[in-house]
Amino acid sequence: MKKFFKRIFCKKDVIMTVFFLILSIYLYFMPSLHENYDKGYISESCKAEVLSVDNSNLRVLGILANGEQNLQIKILDGTLKGQTVPAINQLTAKKGDDKIFKEGDTAFVVLTKNKEGGLVLAVAMDYYRLDLTFILVLLFSILLIAFGGTVGAKALISFIFSCLMILKIIVPLTLQGYDPIWLGFVGVVILTAVIIFLVTGLTRCGISAFSGAIAGVLTTCVLASVFTDLFKINGAVMPFSEILLYSGYSGLNLNHIFIAGVFFASSGAVMDLAVDISTGMSEIVEKRPDISRVQLGLSGIKIGRAVVGTMTTTLLLAYSGGYFTLLMAFQAQDIPVSTFLNYNQISAEIVKTLVGSLGLVLVAPFTALIASLILKNKSNTVATDAAEIEN
Repeated sequence: MKKFFKRIFCKKDVIMTVFFLILSIYLYFMPSLHENYDKGYISESCKAEVLSVDNSNLRVLGILANGEQNLQIKILDGTLKGQTVPAINQLTAKKGDDKIFKEGDTAFVVLTKNKEGGLVLAVAMDYYRLDLTFILVLLFSILLIAFGGTVGAKALISFIFSCLMILKIIVPLTLQGYDPIWLGFVGVVILTAVIIFLVTGLTRCGISAFSGAIAGVLTTCVLASVFTDLFKINGAVMPFSEILLYSGYSGLNLNHIFIAGVFFASSGAVMDLAVDISTGMSEIVEKRPDISRVQLGLSGIKIGRAVVGTMTTTLLLAYSGGYFTLLMAFQAQDIPVSTFLNYNQISAEIVKTLVGSLGLVLVAPFTALIASLILKNKSNTVATDAAEIEN
C-alpha cells in the first residue's frame, strides 16, 4: 500500500513540476499586463562601448558632479549594432544615482527612436551589468542543483516562477489600480503553493506546511493593516514612491502598498518555518507511528520554538541592513534614541520587523495544530511523506 501511494505522489510531483516549468516559460515570453501608451517613439536598450568622453559640460562640486557628459559610443547589440552614435549621461549631484564614464567603459544605453527607426536620442543610463548578472544566476543555479539534486531543481523553478509572477503580474496589476492588499495576498497564496508543493510534493506534509503558512500570512496581513493605521505610517516612506506618483500614478494607495509589502516580505520566512515544522513532525510520525495527536502537536511546537528564535532575528537583520546608513547618520549627529525611534522611516521599519515577527511566532502553533490533524489520521495508511521529500 505504501509503495502504491508513493507511485501516485511521484507521478503528481513530475506532472506538477513540468506544469510550472511550462508556466514559467509562458510568463517569460508573455507581454506585461501593464498598458503601454503610444507616445510616438520606440525605446530600445542595448550594450555599448564608450569610445570617447567630453566633460566640458560637467561641473564638479566637491565629491558630487552636476551637468552632463557627452559621449561617443559604439553599439554592441540590437538593431543598430556596429553604429557609432553620440550619447549623453545626465548627472544630478546624487552620489547614489550618478556615474561618470571614462573611455573603454561598457554602458547600458537606452535608445529613443522614431517610428521609422531613426535614432532620436541615446542616453547612457548606467554601467552594463547584465553579463555579470547572468554569470551570478548561472552560478547560483548550478550550486543549487548540485547540492539539492531534484529538490534543488524544483526549488530553482519555484524561484524563477516567483520572479516572473512578481514582475509580469503583481506589479503591472498594481499599477493598473488593483488593490495592493488583496492582490498581494492572492499573489502570496499562489507563490506559497508553488514554492512549497514543488519542494515537498503534493503530500500531506506539504499541505500542512501550506495551510500553516497561509494562516501566518493572513495574520500578518491583518496585523500590518491595524498597526500601519495606529502608527500613522505614510506609505511614501518607501523608496521611489514619490517618483511613482509624479510619473502619472497619483491614484495609487501607497499605504496599502506598504501593508502588502510587510506581509509579502515576511512570507518567505513564514513558509520556511512552516515547512521546517511540518517536515519535522512528518519525520516523527514515520519513526513513531503510535504517537498521539496531542504529543505530535506539542512536538511541533517545540520544533517551532527553536526555529522562531533565529527567524525573528533574521528579519531584524534583513530590514535594519537596508537602513544602516540612516542609523549611522542619527548616531553621527548625536540624536537621542527616543527621537529617531519616532522618525517616520524608522517607525515603518519597526512595524515591518515586529509585525513580520508576530506572524512568524503565530505560524508555529498554526502549523503544529494543522499538521497534527493531517499527518496523524485515523487509519494511518500512509505513515509519512518525509522520505519522499528527502528523495
